[in-house]
Order: sequence, then structure tokens, then C-alpha cells
Amino acid sequence: MKRRRLILLLLSVLAALLLFFLGLAAAIVHDAKTDETRGADCILVLGAGTWDGEVSPVFRERLVHAVELYRAGYAPKIILTGGLDPRNTVTDAEAARRWITAEGIPEEDVFTEEESRYTHENFLYARRIMEREGMKTALVVSDPLHMKRAMLCARDFGVEGYASPTPTTRYQTARTIVPFLIRETGCLFAYGVWRILARPWSR
Repeated sequence: MKRRRLILLLLSVLAALLLFFLGLAAAIVHDAKTDETRGADCILVLGAGTWDGEVSPVFRERLVHAVELYRAGYAPKIILTGGLDPRNTVTDAEAARRWITAEGIPEEDVFTEEESRYTHENFLYARRIMEREGMKTALVVSDPLHMKRAMLCARDFGVEGYASPTPTTRYQTARTIVPFLIRETGCLFAYGVWRILARPWSR
């Protein structure tokens, strides 16, 4: 009898966890559809990896969107984020700067944040640039399924941001969307636990 109760308890816990993670995934999908594009002081592009100085296809689509926003007059400055991967010799932000200036964006309108390794650090260090340059608001550019966590980080680290997801995201098919959604759900859960325990923005 005790064994049966234990099994039922474990099944109940597993069912509750499954429902919880499905709820997180649903929230991610819901927020992926939110586009708050409007005038701002800067365009804040979240890093997405490079290959020894060359931006990854995912990162490139974020940069393409940032260039379009800049040329459309939504913001006069662009902040590129991303530190150094141990496998590379150039930071993500520097590789992005080279790409974006090659597209004709004036160097004086581009700022780089080259310390971050994680999404929350993108905002932590980018905020310092914003404060130094007197910027108050930012259009946050990333892939749609990344926006839920990104905007949570923006709020936590004091960045007044507005979601502007990439319309040309590389995650377009079930084969690419499902793994990314599973990974992002896990990352959102981990960040939620970390923000409760660490609360670095309150220090």
C-alpha cells in the first residue's frame, strides 16, 4: 500500500512538473508574437554566436533586422552585445560591428559590449553604455522565442526595453523550432531559479 502511494505521489509530481514546463513553453510562444517596435534611443542587439570572426546565421538575421530598424529611423544608435567565446579570437560584438559597418552603418553610431556571455549579462553591461551615453530606451532585437527571457532580463537589469523580434528568424520549421523551444524553456526555468536566489540587480 505504501509503495502504491509513493508511486502515485511520484506520478503526481511528474505531472505537475510537466504542466509547469508546458506553461512556460506556452508563455514563450505567446510572447514571441509580441512586437513593440517604436521609436527609441538605441537598438540593442543580443548576441548569437560567431565563428572566428564571422557572425552565425542566427546572429546575422538579428543584425539585418537592426540595420532595417536603424535605416527606418526607429533609433539613431545601435548597441551590439557579446563577449569572447574561448574557441574564437574575436568577440561576438566586434564581429557584429565589422558586419554592420560593412553594411554602411556609421561607426560613430555603433557601440559594442564585449564582456557578456549570457543574456542577462547583455543587459547588465549594455545598461552601462546606455547610462554613459544618456540613452533611456532600447529596442531589443533577438529571435522571437528568445524574447520572453530577454524582456524579463531587461526589466531585472533596469533597461527600459521594447521587444522587436527578428521577422527573418532562422527558426522557421518544426525541426528547428522544437529543439530551440525546449532549450529556451529550460533556460527560462533556470533563470527564474537564479533570479530568486541571486537577485544581482538588487545589490
